[in-house]
Amino acid sequence: MSEKSRFTVSPSWLEERLETPGLSIVDASWYLPAHGRDGRAEHEAGRIPGAVFFDQDAVVHPETDLPHALPDAATFQRHVSAMGISEDDTIVVYDGPGLFSAPRVWWMFRVMGAKNVLLLDGGLDGWRAEGRPLTDKPVQTAPAVFNAKLDEERVASLEAMLQLVEDATAQIADARPAGRFTGAEPEPRAGMRSGHMPGARNVPASALSRDGRLLPPNELRALFEGAGVDLSRPVVTSCGSGVTAAVISLALETVGHSDHRLYDGSWSEWGGRADTPVETGEA
Repeated sequence: MSEKSRFTVSPSWLEERLETPGLSIVDASWYLPAHGRDGRAEHEAGRIPGAVFFDQDAVVHPETDLPHALPDAATFQRHVSAMGISEDDTIVVYDGPGLFSAPRVWWMFRVMGAKNVLLLDGGLDGWRAEGRPLTDKPVQTAPAVFNAKLDEERVASLEAMLQLVEDATAQIADARPAGRFTGAEPEPRAGMRSGHMPGARNVPASALSRDGRLLPPNELRALFEGAGVDLSRPVVTSCGSGVTAAVISLALETVGHSDHRLYDGSWSEWGGRADTPVETGEA
């Protein structure tokens, strides 16, 4: 059996524990318009028993117009406490395909102080394909208190990225598809420049999984090496709006690399400005 991530659990592991006290299951499904899927509608039609829906368009910072901006601790605490989740729970997060939007919520819970956060291998699509139980009945959640405390050392700001690009004190790993990274394909958000931050390396989020499951650590290490990412040096992860950057964060943690941050504004902030340097072509 190949080595696997300590942050992922199998469908059978989760099904055996559905009634376990202190287990919180979170549906973090979110999609781009091109996917043609509606996360909330799918959740309401059929979800894993006990799962609550985490709306990534709602649990955001109230004072920014950037998409999916990480909320302050008080905002996160209010939303998550209402979901009936405590920072001491065992939290299992999933999305539809397996490793698209769920890692972002996995990362959010961790930077807000949750102690045991896991991801479901294969996501809801894999769960459904295996004929495991689904429900459309309303979830009865008891009130809880999630004591949120944001670990600001795990988040990179625009100012930090401008300095990083200038002095190359850390590497940038960009999770967007290759065409958007090189500038050969347009960004999905209108009016935004294509290309990448100077010095960035392309590590497409889609390359880090197979059939909705994170690649084993040895394959992840080889992939990082092939992309030119030195795992002995600090890394900042980035993407379009801070969602799939967390797939790289998950992969880094899986291979034992802990010196990394996530650029929350990502390309929505950097590429949406006129005063930030942009390069095109291969890394």
